[in-house]
Amino acid sequence: MPEYQNIFTQVQVQGPAELGVDNENNLTEERTTGTGFSQLIGWIGNAQLGPIYLGWFGIISLVTGTLWFNIVGFNMLSQVGYSIPEFIRQLFWLALEPPSPEYGLRMPPLDDGGWFIIASFFLLVSVISWWLRSYQLAEMHKMGKHVAWAFAAAIWLFLVLGLFRPILMGSWSEAVPYGIFPHLDWTTAFSIRYGNLYYNPFHALSIVFLYGSVLLFAMHGATILAVTRFGGDRELEQIYDRGTASERAGLFWRWTMGFNATMEGIHRWAWWFAVLTPITGGIGILLTGTVVDNWFLWAVEHNFAPDYTQDYGYEAYTTYDGFLGREEGN
Repeated sequence: MPEYQNIFTQVQVQGPAELGVDNENNLTEERTTGTGFSQLIGWIGNAQLGPIYLGWFGIISLVTGTLWFNIVGFNMLSQVGYSIPEFIRQLFWLALEPPSPEYGLRMPPLDDGGWFIIASFFLLVSVISWWLRSYQLAEMHKMGKHVAWAFAAAIWLFLVLGLFRPILMGSWSEAVPYGIFPHLDWTTAFSIRYGNLYYNPFHALSIVFLYGSVLLFAMHGATILAVTRFGGDRELEQIYDRGTASERAGLFWRWTMGFNATMEGIHRWAWWFAVLTPITGGIGILLTGTVVDNWFLWAVEHNFAPDYTQDYGYEAYTTYDGFLGREEGN
């Protein structure tokens, strides 16, 4: 038994490069042939690099993604007078902002959001093309489409933030800016504007599934690492021919919490929790401003939050520009 292993190490066995199966799709001529090995990457995954298959969807995705990256980057660079040192120093604060509200859903001038619209178009094409590539590759290898649909759940939230909600609100100005701190500032202002997003029940569900995903992946990862010395990392074998690794893992969790997942079932749990995180989050964002203007007042009305108007003697809560104001009672 490899007793010298611990949580930080992994035995790296290196042999001839694995080029994959040559199936009826005849993909061996369309993918790269060069391979290599990386000791560093071997610490966190399979040490082999390559081959890779792009296909037309992959090429389109890389080209349009590069165009998006350059449009955003050069717009940020222009904001600091094309000074590389200033660009590096201010990178966290630079942004490519969406158009002003007065343009609605029209195409604005390039310097007032036009570049944002063009960049967003290329990003949309890039993301959708990469999704089509993931679906196509799964089809070619006769796999299930679980990866593609999980990716689609993340794309749903992406589309809600940058396409669906701005269209429903009638203005591209509702989209999220490109930039690190400006993105965070948008999130904070969005929550304040609509009466505190924490009172949005779909936001709450999204956080539940997020924390649940963290817990499930940590539990599963720790369990498999704990029984790798018995072959637990060869999970497919453990599924159809249960061995001492899965027996010990199951025994551990039954003694810990009274029941245990199966070697296959834990992956379904984790998949659903992870997928439901952006799905519920996207629903919550889509309802904000389109159906509910103030989540705190909505929560008070539905007995989801305490009514501070009674506790502190305020006659009414009013909203002005989305910010919560108070009128003192008699």
